Amino acid sequence: MTGVRTALVIGGGIAGPVTALALRRAGIEATVHEAYETPADGLGGWLQVAPNGLEALRILGAADSVEASGRPIRRTIIADGRGRKFGAYTGVPGLPPGRALRRSELYRLLHDHAAAQGVRVEHGRRLDGVEETDDGVTARFADGSTATADVLVGADGIRSTVRTLVDPEAPGPAYAGLIAFAGRADLTVPGPPDTMHYVFGRRAFLGHWTGPDGRTVWFGNLPRPEPMTAAQAREVPAVEWLEVLREAYADDVPGGDLLRHTEAAELSAVGALEILPAVPRWHRGRMVLAGDAAHAPSPSSGQGVALAVESAVQLARCLRDLPDVPAAFSAYERLRRDRVEKIAASAARTNSRKASGRLARMLMSVTAPIAMRTFATPRRMFGWMHGYRIDWDETVTP
Repeated sequence: MTGVRTALVIGGGIAGPVTALALRRAGIEATVHEAYETPADGLGGWLQVAPNGLEALRILGAADSVEASGRPIRRTIIADGRGRKFGAYTGVPGLPPGRALRRSELYRLLHDHAAAQGVRVEHGRRLDGVEETDDGVTARFADGSTATADVLVGADGIRSTVRTLVDPEAPGPAYAGLIAFAGRADLTVPGPPDTMHYVFGRRAFLGHWTGPDGRTVWFGNLPRPEPMTAAQAREVPAVEWLEVLREAYADDVPGGDLLRHTEAAELSAVGALEILPAVPRWHRGRMVLAGDAAHAPSPSSGQGVALAVESAVQLARCLRDLPDVPAAFSAYERLRRDRVEKIAASAARTNSRKASGRLARMLMSVTAPIAMRTFATPRRMFGWMHGYRIDWDETVTP
C-alpha cells in the first residue's frame, strides 16, 4: 500500500465528509477543512440520491439513515405542459429506489455520521496555498493557520481552489443556459406519492413530486441568456421571482397551479445551472480532486451526490492497495474518468432538451412515446448508471 496515513480534505459540503469517511475506512486519518465559519445547515433545495449512490453510501455505513429520511421514488412520468404523458417508467429491475430529500437534510445526516465515526471538521479554514515536499503536503489557510498530512484531497466544489493549484489552466464551470429554482406548493397533485413527474412545458421545464407532508415539492429550470450566481439570484426578492415564474408556467399543467400555490417563503432561487467541462488533470504531486471539484455533471444528471460518493470510495481503495501515491492517483482517475464523463455528456443532452424551443418540444412529444414503448427500457437507459457497484474488498491493481 501507499503508506499514506493522514489526509487533508478541503471542502465541507457533501463530498468532504464522504471522502473523509472512505479514507478512514481505508485506515487513513482524514480531517475536513471548510472555508465557512459555520455549517451549511438549511441551505439548498431538494435532490435525489440515486440507487448507485445509496450502494456507495452503504460501504461507508451511511445508507440506512438516508433511506429512512428520503422519499422513495419508484416511478417517473414524463409529460408536456398540456398534461399529456410521453411515457412512464419504473426503476431498473432489481435495484432499490432512489431517495428524494432536502440537500440540507443529507448534509446533516452525512456530517453527523462522519462525526460519529471520529471525523473532525475544522471551520473557518479557507485554503490560501499549498507547499509540497517529498513526503507530505502543507496547507496554508487565510487565517494564518497551517495543517500537514501525507496527501491533500480537493473536495471543494465546482469552483475548486485545489483544482487551480493542480492545474492553473483547468476549466471552470460552464453555464447551461438555465436558471434553477425550487419550491413547495400548498397543493397536492393527485397520484402516488412515490412518483417523480418531469414536465416539459411551453416555456420552461418543471419537475415535481409529493413531499412527506403532502404538499408538492417542485423544481424548475427557466431559460435565460445570461447566468446568475446563487448569490445574485437570492438578491432578487422572492415575490419578484414568483411573478416571473407564474408567467412562465401560467399555461402549463400542473405548473400554473403549483406556482399560484407557492408562497414567497417557500421559494428558493438556486441560480445558474452549471456543468463542469472535462478536467484534464485530476492530480499533481500529493494533491488530488474529488466530487464536483473533479466532475460536476449538472443537477440534470441526478448523479452529483452518487458520483461524489463513488469517487470517494474508489480513491480510498486506491490509496489502500497501491504501492505509492502517483500509482494510486493514476488508478483512481482511470477507474473514474470514463464513467463520469459519460454521465456529464448525458446531462448536457438533458439540459439542451430543457432549454429547447417549442418546435423541439413538439418533436420530443412525438418521438419519446415511441422510444419508451420500444427500445428505451429502464434497464437500457439507466442500468449502466444506477446498477454500478464497487467491491470494497477487491484489491485494486495498477
